[in-house]
Amino acid sequence: MGKPAFVAERVPGLRRTPLTAGETAVYVSRGDELAGTIVLADPVRPEAPGTVAALRGLGIERCAILTGDVAPTAESIAAEVGIDTVHAECTPSTKVDLVAAARPRPVLMVGDGINDAPVLAAADVGIAMGARGATAASEAAAAVVTADDISTVAQAVAIARRTVRIALQSIWLGIAISLGLMLVAAFGFLPAVLGAILQEGVDLVAILGALRALGGGPIAVPPAAGEDHSDDFVSPERV
Repeated sequence: MGKPAFVAERVPGLRRTPLTAGETAVYVSRGDELAGTIVLADPVRPEAPGTVAALRGLGIERCAILTGDVAPTAESIAAEVGIDTVHAECTPSTKVDLVAAARPRPVLMVGDGINDAPVLAAADVGIAMGARGATAASEAAAAVVTADDISTVAQAVAIARRTVRIALQSIWLGIAISLGLMLVAAFGFLPAVLGAILQEGVDLVAILGALRALGGGPIAVPPAAGEDHSDDFVSPERV
């Protein structure tokens, strides 16, 4: 039992079952004969198209699907959510190779299955959707989303970028003030004791500036067409 490429190794001349958008097939063989096909369908998460759009809005240059599903299913899902790069019928090792070769870097990988654990570990940043109990994936990932909502990935990216931006601003502010005080001290206008006290003040200013990362309003993710998720948001404190 498995996907067509696996069963075709045992069943000569295997004919694939025609599939419609959103369907995938599991082939079953007995010996060298095809016993039957199980057709499965799993709807796209309603927040997925909005999440992809939000990631692109945050500057993500390339979005891709790496899946073990057959190409027709993967391509239909990609078209529905707005992803243009599809790698179908991937094994766990194939996913690792694709992520290792992906450019530009860094690469963010999101997964929720046991088979995703190796590629989550291989990515620069791995995020596991841990609400469904994928323990192996959660242990291999750098971050775990405990809610069954993929839009939190875009929210986490937005929060991370805002945090880095504020941290850099605070660092450069502290450096600028310190250089100014050093120039004043170099011309003898700043006593040593007062300079030491002011240096503590510079550190305090930098720390208070960095604490702005704890504030900020909710970060919204646009919903899919026809969906009303106007109340969906996550604040920085919740991610």
